Amino acid sequence: MFENTRIVLVNTSHPGNIGAAARAMKNMGLSRLYLVAPKQHPVYEAYSRAVGADDVLTNAVVTDTLADALNGCVWVAGTSARERMVQWPIYEPRECAGLCRDHSVQGDIAIVFGRERTGLTNEELEMCNGLVHIPTSPEYSSLNVAAAVQVLCYEIRMAFMSDADAAVEKTRTHKEDMAATTDQLEGMYQHMYQMMQDIQFFSGSNPEVIMRRLKSLFNRAQTTKREVAILRGIFSAAQGKKSARVNKL
Repeated sequence: MFENTRIVLVNTSHPGNIGAAARAMKNMGLSRLYLVAPKQHPVYEAYSRAVGADDVLTNAVVTDTLADALNGCVWVAGTSARERMVQWPIYEPRECAGLCRDHSVQGDIAIVFGRERTGLTNEELEMCNGLVHIPTSPEYSSLNVAAAVQVLCYEIRMAFMSDADAAVEKTRTHKEDMAATTDQLEGMYQHMYQMMQDIQFFSGSNPEVIMRRLKSLFNRAQTTKREVAILRGIFSAAQGKKSARVNKL
């Protein structure tokens, strides 16, 4: 389960934060670091702050987009403290860690940390199944990204070590009933959007708002591979019927 866990840093400005995050990960037995469009990497400051976690930095996967960093993941939590127009499930670190443990037996999971000042965008949060919030003091709520990584990595380690056998028991046996990956869901969303365009569903409504709410729905539902296949079959059938009606006209 440790090997199935990704820590993802998005557009990190300060290389020292990357190094400190790598150190926090290695302290807790995690090693899979993903960096989405970092401002500077690799640089000396990151390695000097890593203090022995050089291997985590050296093996870090650097991607241009968050979608690339999450490719193949079955469950994703995004860190966020801001109110959003669309509501995601919000977990405290310990609860989030338990979900990480349960889902990691099916495949890769990820915890996503946003930019130091602005966090994650709504578009990036659409790729997450839920949000994780660290309950800091309201008198001083600002938390360094590396410190946030340390908190989540600690909770993940404790969850993984406390009840690993129970997590394995929850694994679904049939591969089609495993959770759909982020890239499979994205393919479904694109198909859904095209189908809704074809049947003229939007007709004056804002497609972006509707799709955002639908993505939130399916992320909360933890859609399986089988369900994605069924839904895409429905979309294809709807497109076929629309085409047939147009041809008759």
